Amino acid sequence: MTQVWEHLVFAHWPVEPGIMRKYVPDELEIDTFGGKAWIGIISFLMNGFKLKYIPVPYPFSFPEINIRTYVKVNGTPAIFFMTLDAADPCVVHVAKRWYHLPYYNAEMSFKRKEGDGQLLFQSKRKKPAPYPEMFHGEFHPASHFFVPREGTIAHWLTERYVFFTKASRNDHVYWGEVYHEPWTLQTAQGHISANTMLQSSNITLAGPPHYLHYSRGVEALIGRIHTFDNARDQRLSSKSYVNHAYSSKDLPVKCK
Repeated sequence: MTQVWEHLVFAHWPVEPGIMRKYVPDELEIDTFGGKAWIGIISFLMNGFKLKYIPVPYPFSFPEINIRTYVKVNGTPAIFFMTLDAADPCVVHVAKRWYHLPYYNAEMSFKRKEGDGQLLFQSKRKKPAPYPEMFHGEFHPASHFFVPREGTIAHWLTERYVFFTKASRNDHVYWGEVYHEPWTLQTAQGHISANTMLQSSNITLAGPPHYLHYSRGVEALIGRIHTFDNARDQRLSSKSYVNHAYSSKDLPVKCK
């Protein structure tokens, strides 16, 4: 499928690697930066949702928020999705069924002020979810655009093109690849007035995020989902893994 991700805010907190071990499948190595594991809460506007064999894209845009941490397999940096919330039940159904992603339906609102680019984001998870996880934040870009350099925390947190998920109904671990242009970021400032997104995991994120970044967005191609059997899966190796495996002609960026 293809998706357009717009007006993303990346909020990140450091946590002890031992805390994350029970939430990450044993097959995956917890990735660390500065001796810490990291949890990201990424809020954004989804647009241009299109399955491969459907001739036209889904006509609606909607807010989304995902909770993720960072892992490695055979040297390949990757994302492990803990939870994802979206405001469109049809897309939630497709993503849960086809991609085994831990999606929840949520009531959400997204607003962007044209003058100063301020972003207002609110989310509350709907029942029958066991906890009404909430997130309310106000953010705005606070720097010039930059492409994060390799070796920096911004690059480490964002330049990842493999994702993992664990299906609750069969306990299998799955993985997939995502292709898009390298991130162009801005540092961001803002205030989070409510954040209970990790209530069900009993993880407390102390204080404001250590890092806030903003991106106008990218258009992404999401590949097929695969069952991950063990860490010897040679499709996931640092030797064969190639970032940005597409041409700009095939995948134009259309974010504004």
